[in-house]
Amino acid sequence: MLAPYWPQVGAGLAADRALRARQVLHGGVERLLNGLYPPRIRWRPPVLEVDLLSGIEGDVHLGGRGLLLVPSVFATQAPLVDPDTEPRPVLTYPAHYDPATGPLLVARPAASGAPAPVSALLGRTRAAVLHTIARRPGCTTGELAAALRITASGASQHATVLREAGLVTTLRDRNTALHTATPTALALLERSR
Repeated sequence: MLAPYWPQVGAGLAADRALRARQVLHGGVERLLNGLYPPRIRWRPPVLEVDLLSGIEGDVHLGGRGLLLVPSVFATQAPLVDPDTEPRPVLTYPAHYDPATGPLLVARPAASGAPAPVSALLGRTRAAVLHTIARRPGCTTGELAAALRITASGASQHATVLREAGLVTTLRDRNTALHTATPTALALLERSR
């Protein structure tokens, strides 16, 4: 019964991994832990405070043991924690999603430039924007502009049109927009080859 949804499940988890990697890169473990699920997870060294759905606090005292993070597209209401798992505690948390659009969707990158039929449909620059986003899931507007040698405002406008058409999802991480192609966009790029 999951088969029709499996691409979206994998895509949502891939988007979560991209976001978490960016959080570690730009703010370390503290930003990662505080960004997992802010309403219910807080990092107050050396304790990870977790508010469970039951209302019980599932505080995790790491004590140098590390922590296994498990994003989930199914556990969307609250995190789950098993602080006694060896060799390290396990924290299952809701994979990041955009409340306006639902789970973030990313998928495998396209192999080469945008196909001619897509360029004919969308226009050369917008097709190049879509192709670049498909090749670089989680790219920022600035990275998109630099890759295509267009202005940041132009990249933003193209990404907005593609998002409104259901071909791109955008996740905000502080003042940065992270763009990913939807399965629909990837299917369009693949089918047009």
